[in-house]
Amino acid sequence: MAGSSLGHLFRVTTFGESHGGAVGVVVDGCPPGIPLSEADIQRDLDRRKPGQSDITTPRKEQDTIQISSGVFEGRTTGTPIVMLAFNQDAQSQDYNHLKDVYRPSHADFTYSAKYGLRDWRGSGRASARETLARVAAGAIARKFLHTTLGIEILSYVEQVGGIRADVAPESVTAKAIEETIVRCPEIATALRMIELIRQVQQDGDSIGGVIRGVIRKVPAGLGEPVFDKLHADLGKAMLSINAVKGFDIGLGFDCVHLRGSQHNDPFKREEDGSITTATNNAGGVLGGISTGRDIIFRVAFKPVATIAKEQHTVDTTGKPTTLSASGRHDPCVLPRAVPIVDAMAALVIMDHYLRHKAQNLRS
Repeated sequence: MAGSSLGHLFRVTTFGESHGGAVGVVVDGCPPGIPLSEADIQRDLDRRKPGQSDITTPRKEQDTIQISSGVFEGRTTGTPIVMLAFNQDAQSQDYNHLKDVYRPSHADFTYSAKYGLRDWRGSGRASARETLARVAAGAIARKFLHTTLGIEILSYVEQVGGIRADVAPESVTAKAIEETIVRCPEIATALRMIELIRQVQQDGDSIGGVIRGVIRKVPAGLGEPVFDKLHADLGKAMLSINAVKGFDIGLGFDCVHLRGSQHNDPFKREEDGSITTATNNAGGVLGGISTGRDIIFRVAFKPVATIAKEQHTVDTTGKPTTLSASGRHDPCVLPRAVPIVDAMAALVIMDHYLRHKAQNLRS
């Protein structure tokens, strides 16, 4: 089955469960000759790993990555790259009381409905721990895109609950994003977000929010109409992330308040002779193809489903019951989800760049 794979020419397949032996990924179609080390991958994994601060899950995993194939003498060989990170701090006993219970808004019931069974230890394949593999693969794509094309991919927490940062995506820097534990580049707003997350955590609850993504210096022409439009593939990639409930690009849903005369992006000719748009309401994509402007999008995350508050549910026989989940969970997934959004954006752009080059030999 292809449900664990993403991409065409740059294809990744993830494997592993939250409380299994390891989580890993196979990257197929990576161009040969790219300088690559485990340290290149580890930098991104360290931004995603648990236990980073008091507003993330206290699970202690070093997420130390091992490259098992596809790299020789510090360079990619063009053959499949296999990467593994072994689980070290799984505490399956924390989930014993959930073995025969369906958690509200979780994947317990639907995994049982599809497969006839489920791994109740930390949610198995439905756990966000699987995203470790995505970040590892995305690190390869990000390095290639940056060193070869100068493409920069940034994501940051724009909103937590009702608290929203007012910052221009075009001006955000990687340094500003990493200055706070919540990964919001607007310091005063970040402090309010952190305070809210801590309060929610004390209440045994969770909260959601929005991550803003920015992809800079993407060449015009990427995208494969009609079914693999660039923004459609970005949307699919983002919606495949755990807890994501919404995706929009450019002005997104806000455009419904405008008229065409207000929303249209007029074209202009630059001094160097290139053609671009004066505004970027479309978010860098027209007709499913990149325009050369920054690609700007938003990803909405729901509150974490597993909470300590008592909830009504049923067991696997349909008998009503209540539960108060134990275990180690993020009160808000957004700070650790930022590198996941980065990775998924990189995987999509990388795949579309290779597809574009394969089809257009002249460019």
